[in-house]
Amino acid sequence: MDSQKFGTFISELRKERGWTQLELAQKLNVTDKAVSKWERGVSLPDTVLLIPLANLLDVSVTELLMCERLPNNDILNPDKVEDIVKTAINYADEAPERAYHVKSNWIIIYGISLLICGISTFLNYTMEKPCMDSLITFVLMCAVCGAYFCCLVRTKLSRLYDENSVNVFYDGPIRMHVPGITFNNHNWPHIVQVLRLSFCLNMILIPLLNLMASSIAVVAWKNIGKYVFLVIILCSTLLPIYVVGKKV
Repeated sequence: MDSQKFGTFISELRKERGWTQLELAQKLNVTDKAVSKWERGVSLPDTVLLIPLANLLDVSVTELLMCERLPNNDILNPDKVEDIVKTAINYADEAPERAYHVKSNWIIIYGISLLICGISTFLNYTMEKPCMDSLITFVLMCAVCGAYFCCLVRTKLSRLYDENSVNVFYDGPIRMHVPGITFNNHNWPHIVQVLRLSFCLNMILIPLLNLMASSIAVVAWKNIGKYVFLVIILCSTLLPIYVVGKKV
């Protein structure tokens, strides 16, 4: 893909909507510097941004890749189809390496954590402990997020994360936006590690905390339990991300 042509096309579409580079950047959860680099032909957006970018600019991904509008009744000839396919192949990174491709103990650790979580949550339920709705909500969230980060997460980011200041991570339905932190291949492995540890520990500790705290102070725990869970989740995920993300 001609990066200069792509940048010009993006700039024209943005101006048609009367948006500044900052406004387009905010809609995509990237920096205005990243948008500026795209429009100047210095770099290209990450592949995961193609669909949201096309939707925002009201063009198809095909038009975005070809850097031109196609008439509604345009029938693509074989040469144009081949150009589009080649563009998409050259543009996209190689299939990302995921956690399950790498030998790691985290899948086993996640399985053990999930088992302990299931047993202790069942005990909470059979003993009719308070805050069950909040407990189930938070452990399910930890279980789903833990499954992703321990088993499915991309182990390496696209090179474009290293070339641009991007504070949002896209991976299919997974969206992670952390203001003040730019994701890159220097801090990403450390962020993944702390999130794995956080979600696995929370799966174990939150049900146990509910068992113990509700036995000591039933009335008080009924009132504050769900807020304690929320504080634990926020502090154990956001704070470590900021610590390792800024440090590395």
